[in-house]
Amino acid sequence: MTRNLVEAARRAGSPHLVYISIVGIDVIRWFFYYDEKLASEKVIEESGLPWTVLRATQFHELVARASSAQRRLPVTFMPSGFRFQPVSTGDVADRLVQLVSGEPSGRVPDMGGPEVRSARDLAEAYQRSVGRRKPIVSLWLPGKAARAFRAGGNLTPENATGAGTFEEFLSSRV
Repeated sequence: MTRNLVEAARRAGSPHLVYISIVGIDVIRWFFYYDEKLASEKVIEESGLPWTVLRATQFHELVARASSAQRRLPVTFMPSGFRFQPVSTGDVADRLVQLVSGEPSGRVPDMGGPEVRSARDLAEAYQRSVGRRKPIVSLWLPGKAARAFRAGGNLTPENATGAGTFEEFLSSRV
Protein backbone atom coordinates (compact mmCIF):
# COMPACT_ATOMS: atom_id res chain seq x y z
CA MET A 1 0.00 0.00 0.00
CA THR A 2 2.86 2.36 0.76
CA ARG A 3 4.33 1.78 -2.69
CA ASN A 4 0.92 2.65 -4.18
CA LEU A 5 0.89 5.86 -2.11
CA VAL A 6 4.39 6.79 -3.31
CA GLU A 7 3.44 6.16 -6.94
CA ALA A 8 0.27 8.24 -6.58
CA ALA A 9 2.33 11.04 -5.00
CA ARG A 10 4.75 10.94 -7.93
CA ARG A 11 1.87 11.21 -10.41
CA ALA A 12 0.50 14.15 -8.41
CA GLY A 13 3.77 16.05 -8.71
CA SER A 14 5.87 14.93 -5.74
CA PRO A 15 4.03 16.38 -2.74
CA HIS A 16 5.41 16.28 0.78
CA LEU A 17 4.71 12.81 2.20
CA VAL A 18 4.05 12.80 5.95
CA TYR A 19 3.89 9.35 7.53
CA ILE A 20 2.80 8.34 11.03
CA SER A 21 4.72 5.44 12.48
CA ILE A 22 5.38 3.79 15.85
CA VAL A 23 8.08 4.38 18.45
CA GLY A 24 10.37 1.38 18.73
CA ILE A 25 9.65 -0.39 15.47
CA ASP A 26 13.38 -0.62 14.81
CA VAL A 27 13.96 -2.15 18.27
CA ILE A 28 10.87 -4.34 18.70
CA ARG A 29 11.43 -6.69 15.80
CA TRP A 30 9.85 -10.09 15.37
CA PHE A 31 6.43 -8.47 15.54
CA PHE A 32 4.69 -8.55 12.15
CA TYR A 33 2.88 -5.19 12.25
CA TYR A 34 6.00 -3.36 13.42
CA ASP A 35 8.08 -5.00 10.69
CA GLU A 36 5.54 -3.81 8.11
CA LYS A 37 5.59 -0.24 9.46
CA LEU A 38 9.41 -0.22 9.33
CA ALA A 39 9.32 -1.48 5.74
CA SER A 40 6.86 1.31 4.86
CA GLU A 41 9.21 3.90 6.36
CA LYS A 42 12.01 2.54 4.16
CA VAL A 43 9.85 2.77 1.02
CA ILE A 44 9.11 6.42 1.81
CA GLU A 45 12.73 7.25 2.65
CA GLU A 46 13.96 5.69 -0.60
CA SER A 47 11.18 7.16 -2.75
CA GLY A 48 13.09 10.25 -3.80
CA LEU A 49 10.11 12.34 -2.72
CA PRO A 50 10.14 14.99 0.02
CA TRP A 51 9.13 13.25 3.25
CA THR A 52 8.68 13.46 7.01
CA VAL A 53 8.17 10.53 9.40
CA LEU A 54 6.78 10.95 12.92
CA ARG A 55 6.87 7.98 15.28
CA ALA A 56 4.40 8.09 18.16
CA THR A 57 3.82 5.85 21.16
CA GLN A 58 0.61 3.83 21.52
CA PHE A 59 -2.61 5.82 21.41
CA HIS A 60 -4.87 5.96 24.47
CA GLU A 61 -7.54 4.06 22.51
CA LEU A 62 -5.28 1.05 21.95
CA VAL A 63 -4.26 0.89 25.60
CA ALA A 64 -7.91 1.09 26.73
CA ARG A 65 -8.90 -1.58 24.21
CA ALA A 66 -6.50 -4.04 25.86
CA SER A 67 -8.71 -3.92 28.96
CA SER A 68 -12.11 -3.39 27.36
CA ALA A 69 -11.66 -6.42 25.11
CA GLN A 70 -11.48 -8.53 28.28
CA ARG A 71 -14.56 -7.03 29.95
CA ARG A 72 -16.47 -10.34 30.02
CA LEU A 73 -13.61 -12.33 31.54
CA PRO A 74 -13.46 -12.83 35.32
CA VAL A 75 -9.93 -11.37 35.33
CA THR A 76 -7.94 -8.96 33.18
CA PHE A 77 -4.64 -10.24 31.78
CA MET A 78 -1.78 -7.81 31.26
CA PRO A 79 1.77 -8.51 30.09
CA SER A 80 4.21 -8.62 32.98
CA GLY A 81 6.89 -5.93 32.96
CA PHE A 82 5.41 -3.99 30.05
CA ARG A 83 5.21 -0.21 30.29
CA PHE A 84 3.45 2.19 27.98
CA GLN A 85 3.52 5.92 27.32
CA PRO A 86 0.06 6.43 25.84
CA VAL A 87 -0.48 9.53 23.77
CA SER A 88 -3.60 11.43 22.76
CA THR A 89 -4.66 11.13 19.14
CA GLY A 90 -5.47 14.84 19.29
CA ASP A 91 -1.92 15.68 20.36
CA VAL A 92 -0.52 13.56 17.53
CA ALA A 93 -2.95 15.10 15.03
CA ASP A 94 -1.83 18.59 16.08
CA ARG A 95 1.81 17.60 15.54
CA LEU A 96 1.01 16.10 12.13
CA VAL A 97 -0.70 19.35 11.07
CA GLN A 98 2.48 21.24 12.04
CA LEU A 99 4.61 18.81 10.05
CA VAL A 100 2.37 18.90 6.96
CA SER A 101 2.47 22.70 7.06
CA GLY A 102 6.26 22.78 7.30
CA GLU A 103 9.16 21.72 5.16
CA PRO A 104 10.02 18.05 4.69
CA SER A 105 12.19 17.09 7.67
CA GLY A 106 13.01 13.39 7.29
CA ARG A 107 12.66 11.51 10.55
CA VAL A 108 11.55 13.99 13.23
CA PRO A 109 11.87 13.38 16.99
CA ASP A 110 9.56 10.70 18.33
CA MET A 111 6.45 11.75 20.22
CA GLY A 112 5.09 10.21 23.40
CA GLY A 113 2.45 10.84 26.00
CA PRO A 114 3.19 12.69 29.23
CA GLU A 115 3.50 9.57 31.44
CA VAL A 116 5.26 6.21 31.35
CA ARG A 117 3.10 3.70 33.24
CA SER A 118 2.92 -0.03 33.77
CA ALA A 119 0.36 -2.10 31.90
CA ARG A 120 -1.14 -3.08 35.26
CA ASP A 121 -1.50 0.56 36.34
CA LEU A 122 -3.22 1.46 33.07
CA ALA A 123 -5.60 -1.52 33.41
CA GLU A 124 -6.45 -0.40 36.95
CA ALA A 125 -7.17 3.13 35.69
CA TYR A 126 -9.41 1.71 32.99
CA GLN A 127 -11.32 -0.40 35.52
CA ARG A 128 -11.84 2.60 37.81
CA SER A 129 -13.19 4.61 34.87
CA VAL A 130 -15.87 2.00 34.10
CA GLY A 131 -16.69 1.19 37.73
CA ARG A 132 -15.23 -2.31 37.75
CA ARG A 133 -13.01 -4.10 40.22
CA LYS A 134 -11.66 -7.43 39.14
CA PRO A 135 -8.28 -9.09 39.51
CA ILE A 136 -5.48 -8.16 37.13
CA VAL A 137 -3.24 -11.10 36.32
CA SER A 138 0.26 -10.41 35.03
CA LEU A 139 1.36 -12.81 32.30
CA TRP A 140 5.01 -13.39 31.49
CA LEU A 141 5.31 -13.33 27.71
CA PRO A 142 8.27 -15.10 26.11
CA GLY A 143 10.24 -14.07 23.06
CA LYS A 144 12.38 -11.30 21.68
CA ALA A 145 9.52 -8.86 21.04
CA ALA A 146 8.27 -9.20 24.64
CA ARG A 147 11.81 -8.74 25.92
CA ALA A 148 12.12 -5.53 23.86
CA PHE A 149 8.82 -4.24 25.32
CA ARG A 150 10.01 -5.04 28.87
CA ALA A 151 13.24 -3.16 28.10
CA GLY A 152 11.22 -0.07 27.14
CA GLY A 153 11.81 -0.18 23.39
CA ASN A 154 8.32 1.27 22.87
CA LEU A 155 8.97 4.33 25.05
CA THR A 156 10.37 7.81 24.42
CA PRO A 157 10.43 9.53 27.84
CA GLU A 158 12.83 12.18 26.54
CA ASN A 159 10.11 13.19 24.05
CA ALA A 160 7.05 13.27 26.31
CA THR A 161 5.53 16.11 24.30
CA GLY A 162 1.92 14.92 24.38
CA ALA A 163 -0.20 16.68 27.00
CA GLY A 164 -3.32 14.54 27.36
CA THR A 165 -3.15 11.92 30.13
CA PHE A 166 -4.77 8.49 30.09
CA GLU A 167 -7.21 9.53 32.84
CA GLU A 168 -8.24 12.60 30.82
CA PHE A 169 -8.88 10.34 27.84
CA LEU A 170 -10.92 7.93 29.98
CA SER A 171 -13.00 10.72 31.53
CA SER A 172 -13.75 12.19 28.10
CA ARG A 173 -15.28 8.87 26.99
CA VAL A 174 -17.97 8.88 29.69
